Amino acid sequence: MRFIVLKRKTILAFAVFALALASVWVSANMFSNEVPAISFGNESEGEIREIHMVTGEFKTTTEDGREIESYRWDPGTIFLEAGEKANLVLYGVNGHEHPFKIEGTDITGNVKKGEETVVPIQFEEEGIYRLICVTHADKDNNGPMIAYIIVD
Repeated sequence: MRFIVLKRKTILAFAVFALALASVWVSANMFSNEVPAISFGNESEGEIREIHMVTGEFKTTTEDGREIESYRWDPGTIFLEAGEKANLVLYGVNGHEHPFKIEGTDITGNVKKGEETVVPIQFEEEGIYRLICVTHADKDNNGPMIAYIIVD
């Protein structure tokens, strides 16, 4: 009788283990098609990292009824390794358009509402580079709309 009970417990333990193993496999394979906001490419295989950013807007009304607003890049700070190849994928959500420049480079462009602008970047020198919307460069022009690219 004791042998039968031990055999049933062993079979039950094995069944629980198999079920746990199957659930891990299913969950790992179900979510394999997710795309991260920031992907880290494998440069040895020719892949280039993509960094997705959007244009955003904050808007409020002061106590005296004056409306104020400010535009921004989101995320506001990104990090790269020196020499790393990446694509900034900029999507226009708020604001009609945002002509931009990356300070310290000759990179310029424009992001329009509802459109995506892809900007290939690679910095050889460490430092902090500013992605600046030319239209919203300071508080007098609903800014500053600046993102920081930190290169280590």
